[in-house]
Amino acid sequence: MSLIEIDNLSVTFRAQGRAVQAVRNVSLSVGARESYGLVGESGSGKSTILRAICGLAPVSGGAIRIGGKTLPTPRGRAFSAQVQMVFQDPYASLHPRHTIDRTLSEPLAIHSLPDSDARVVKALADVGLPASFRFRYPHQLSGGQRQRVAIARALMLEPQILLLDEPTSALDASVQAEVLNLLTRLREDRGLTFLMVSHD
Repeated sequence: MSLIEIDNLSVTFRAQGRAVQAVRNVSLSVGARESYGLVGESGSGKSTILRAICGLAPVSGGAIRIGGKTLPTPRGRAFSAQVQMVFQDPYASLHPRHTIDRTLSEPLAIHSLPDSDARVVKALADVGLPASFRFRYPHQLSGGQRQRVAIARALMLEPQILLLDEPTSALDASVQAEVLNLLTRLREDRGLTFLMVSHD
């Protein structure tokens, strides 16, 4: 059975009396532990599909199922414990006034999970960053380091599925390969399922 199933998904945005159909009748399925690439030109609706899965885009038709179950609206805590998203821009996805420690600890606090300190240190180690980075701010990190933090944050709740919205497009070419290698290793080590968007 597929872990992610999308059947005839449509997404329509409405503004100022106009309707814009961003996604029309898209179907796909991703098996457990697979890495599935969703590729297309800019503006073709790839990121909108990921946002629809997360409940961040208005679904106007079709169905989205995770593990055979139709997703509720709003998504809720059970969804965020199972599915996490890594956004395209590591500069915009991290709060500029929060330390890395606070950024990584927040999901644990929301879900009342214990051993916050140990989990944060392990998450940083898993993405190849030293524990000393806990008390830095995003502006003190390079683009590649910020994206590693964003990946660590997505892994804090130990989800089964990562939705990756062009996770390397904002990075230098030399850093892109490092981040892709990191994602490959994490998927193998943790048995993750990836749905990854790219225009490349």
